[in-house]
Amino acid sequence: MEAPAQPRCEGPRSAARQGRHNGCVLEESDWRSMHRDGVELAYAEVGAGERTALLLHGLAGCVEEWKGTLDDLRAQGYRVLALDQRGHGRSTRRPASVTRAAYVEDVVSLIEESGAGPVDLIGQSMGAHTALLVAAERPDLIRSLVLVEGGVGGGGPEATAPVARWLHSWPVPFGDRDAFAEFFGGSPRVARAWADGLNVRVDGLWPRWDADVLEAALAQVHAIAWWKAWERVSAPTLVVRGAEGRLSGPEVDEMLRRGRDVHAITVAAAGHDLHLEAPRAWLDALHTFLSQRG
Repeated sequence: MEAPAQPRCEGPRSAARQGRHNGCVLEESDWRSMHRDGVELAYAEVGAGERTALLLHGLAGCVEEWKGTLDDLRAQGYRVLALDQRGHGRSTRRPASVTRAAYVEDVVSLIEESGAGPVDLIGQSMGAHTALLVAAERPDLIRSLVLVEGGVGGGGPEATAPVARWLHSWPVPFGDRDAFAEFFGGSPRVARAWADGLNVRVDGLWPRWDADVLEAALAQVHAIAWWKAWERVSAPTLVVRGAEGRLSGPEVDEMLRRGRDVHAITVAAAGHDLHLEAPRAWLDALHTFLSQRG
């Protein structure tokens, strides 16, 4: 994982109250919350279709980063749930546990309590890893699985370290969005999406996560390569890789070899945040896959 690839935007409540966040219509009435294991879990719910999609953001992410996907799936007639995972966004910022099991049980509880299953489960980066584990543990809750720039994990402390250093290096607060974009670098489109998601305070712009919490959560992903879990996934699965992203071609090849019903595509000229950087190509790939599994 490269430094600016993993974290994601953090949607301020003020933007949601106004009904807009970076172009996405998300009303305050769209937000729900549930409690599990001493943690408040915030999620958004839009649409009222019979088929449900559940979206999981990546490390340091938020519901609002899925704005284009939320709106698109709702327009296609889906009921769409999107979870601010523990340690992120509106959910509890410093949960007692950030184990992989804790993240998995959060998703299972949301599916069961919302009566949504089986769902089309879609995750990006660390959210994809969580989705993979949910599909392995509870196949009865999963209609299909979509993994965006997320594989089986592993790599140990050496994989966590560069991302952790970057998280801890944020010179907060940022004076304005331009200052953040200069720090962030990379694709202007992705930088704008992240900058629009920063929490606005009197003294400047802040992320809504704590670096030490996210470092501990990511270390769990990298602790082992979760191939045994991957081999238990039975749901039809789409792996979406950015040609300039962090999910390697050899890892995808191995996922295809060791998986059951797995398809993979590579989005050209896109990186780790391909759902932000190449939204049309991403949504075309998603619709093609989901429509074939209606």
